[in-house]
Amino acid sequence: MAPLLQAIGISKTYPGGVVANDNVNIAVNAGEVHAVVGENGAGKSTLMKILFGVEQADSGELRLVGEQVRFGSPRAAINAGIGMVFQHFSLVPSFSAYENIVLGSEPRSGIRFDRRKAIEEVRALSARFRLHVDPLQPVRQLPVGQQQRVEILKALYRGGRILILDEPTAVLTPQEVTELFSAIRALVAQGRTVIFIAHKLPEVLEISSRITVMRGGKTIGEIETKDATEQKLANMMVGREVTLRVERKPYNGKVTLAVNRLSLMNELRATVCDDVSLTVRSGEIVGLAGVAGNGQAELIEAIAGLRSVAGGDIAIGGESILPLGVRARRGKGMASIPEDRISQGLALGASVAENLVATRLDDRLFARGGLLDLGEMRANAERLIERFSIRIDGPNALAATLSGGNMQKVVVARELSEQPRLLLVSQPTRGVDLGSTQFIWRILTETRNAGAAVLLSSADLSELLALSDRLMVFYRGRIVAAFRNSDELTTEMLGACMLGLSRQSPEEMRAALA
Repeated sequence: MAPLLQAIGISKTYPGGVVANDNVNIAVNAGEVHAVVGENGAGKSTLMKILFGVEQADSGELRLVGEQVRFGSPRAAINAGIGMVFQHFSLVPSFSAYENIVLGSEPRSGIRFDRRKAIEEVRALSARFRLHVDPLQPVRQLPVGQQQRVEILKALYRGGRILILDEPTAVLTPQEVTELFSAIRALVAQGRTVIFIAHKLPEVLEISSRITVMRGGKTIGEIETKDATEQKLANMMVGREVTLRVERKPYNGKVTLAVNRLSLMNELRATVCDDVSLTVRSGEIVGLAGVAGNGQAELIEAIAGLRSVAGGDIAIGGESILPLGVRARRGKGMASIPEDRISQGLALGASVAENLVATRLDDRLFARGGLLDLGEMRANAERLIERFSIRIDGPNALAATLSGGNMQKVVVARELSEQPRLLLVSQPTRGVDLGSTQFIWRILTETRNAGAAVLLSSADLSELLALSDRLMVFYRGRIVAAFRNSDELTTEMLGACMLGLSRQSPEEMRAALA
């Protein structure tokens, strides 16, 4: 019996000679969850765009139920029963859920939009596939997990029988992931087929039946999920042995960072952090967990000097830093790896050598008498490129030309070129491939072991559990739970607190906050 959807010998080269797909093959059977895994740059996204008609292959062919097809546009793929949910949603925030779902395919009564029928159809579709959403709720008021359901329902409403889900769990809590997987199983039980693109290997092993591994634009192999392990997949993706854990030394340093009863407001004067207190000691990593928008990002911005404080205090080594600007705080030994490497961490139009000294232009080693020492900047860049394994043509390469993983390595290299006293880290491996993730984890651990106090915010709970000595959970601007990391602590426990379903007593929190 022929596969439901098949890509045979697909190749795609972009202008400039970048080979995205090189003779790629994949065969997806009806009624299965087929995962596609690989590092950034492996060619997954290009292949999926070709399957959905966003891109056209240079050579090779697509077959649907054994018949050769060509999708010249997403509309052609949709008409053939293929739907795709991209990682970054394409929803109209001011529209309701049902309006987003039927947009472009609205039911009509004569020439008029049949609003009642649209709502009824969305409710029936939602119930059938266990993707429960309130059809009347404006999308901007829905949490991320609900918005994702709206995107899936959009594809189903248009008759999608093959759904391509691109990194669908990237921004979900563990509880939302569980709900998504229940919905995926319901889809398969009712005859739908799912292509699941992901980088979180435990989730791939939980939800898929078969896995295609890609590396360097090529298909490396296909494996039955029952025969796969996390380690085996990681090695196939990277092409070498990969260590998925880090070793942490016990810590007993003095308090470096003390946040005391801190309150923060946003631009609309709404409270985003309320009475937050915590400490970070020399030689430890304190992780911050929370659904985006619950205050953890704002806390790190305030410590870095990028956000004004409404109340409370922040101290480094017992000295308040509230009167100090960003440069003066850095002079106290603070370094910062920001959440958005593109808008906050790098000057994309500048060279790598320039970016690597961007925070040290008052250092006489690099600037004297108002003039930059280009030779010393180049020598500094060459040292850091080698030390941090940055893969580029040379120090003069523009930051904008680098891959996401190498962009992140440039930021990490600049901030850790000298051992910091306090390191602030936000989303260190977001959009970074497995090999770079392994490297960044090791560097952060080495920095911690050398005596730095590290405050880490990440949406990846597995990352927080792997790196943190203690964890604080934020919910609606407050710390609602605090844990000392141990084998008993799970992502499910953290997720329950993140969603406000569980809250510790003051006594329980006090034990881990000290």
